[in-house]
Amino acid sequence: MSNTISNDRQFAVRLMQHLVVPTFVLNSKGEVIIWNKACETLTGIRAEEVVGTKEHWRAFYEEPRACLADVLVEGRDAELGGLYEAYSEPGEKHQGLRAENWCVMPKAAKRLYLAINSGPIYDDDGNLIAVVETLRDMTEQKQAENALKSLAHKDGLTGLANRRTFDMTLEADLLHAKREGASIALLLCDIDHFKPYNDIYGHQRGDACLKTVAKAIADQVKRPTDLVARYGGEEFVVILPSIDQDGVMRVAERIRQSVFDLNERHKGNKKEKRVTLSIGAVCLYPDENLTEADLIEAADEALYAAKECGRNQVVAADIKS
Repeated sequence: MSNTISNDRQFAVRLMQHLVVPTFVLNSKGEVIIWNKACETLTGIRAEEVVGTKEHWRAFYEEPRACLADVLVEGRDAELGGLYEAYSEPGEKHQGLRAENWCVMPKAAKRLYLAINSGPIYDDDGNLIAVVETLRDMTEQKQAENALKSLAHKDGLTGLANRRTFDMTLEADLLHAKREGASIALLLCDIDHFKPYNDIYGHQRGDACLKTVAKAIADQVKRPTDLVARYGGEEFVVILPSIDQDGVMRVAERIRQSVFDLNERHKGNKKEKRVTLSIGAVCLYPDENLTEADLIEAADEALYAAKECGRNQVVAADIKS
């Protein structure tokens, strides 16, 4: 009987060692007892480097931290949220753990997005004797998902944030400003005489002009909390949280000047003979009743005033809240 058990264990070990799925096993002390061939290939770490140690983290991270198998061995379920981008918590029907995470893979010199499964093995008395962790490389799938998400949030022509992203960001930033008693500002920018530009130079040149102007605007918006978006047609919008009136006007003037300095020829702009930008600006401390539509309307009215006053200028909305 004992020989049968011994043979079964040897078979199980050999099976794990030759699985095509990258797999390693920890004992109840958190020490590596199996590090299979596929795991060596994935991580660049040989079995003899980690078996008998607790150094398996070196295959995935630059600094010591728990792997999913360690979470099971050490009962650190509460730390999952801080360790993994996505994970499932153990339940009555699922004793193991599943997680996904970017791993820097120092020895393999590559960054991979891994799907990780970790399951416990108990003896007949219910004592934990080992934890098996399997790994699956999902990098290409994750990169494709990220690319699709990015496309969903970007304007296809200019590469700026699209209208949907602008709407969501403005809603969130306005709520934050109300909650924190902070300011919020909006710039609505419109290319002057853009219809004549398309009529004179054609839509292909018009698209190229939009891309050039979009880049000029984005280059003048420096803070990571700010957002530049294509609002529609030849209109662009900039959200500037937590900024004062003087700061708003400086940013707006930089944007106007940067487009002017492009010196993009425009015969249809009879005054300047080049592509120019009119900008409506609004900056305020919102009260609880102010809506996103109110902000946009105020910026739009200021933009209209800028155009009425001769275009190629910045006009600030006269609004108090």
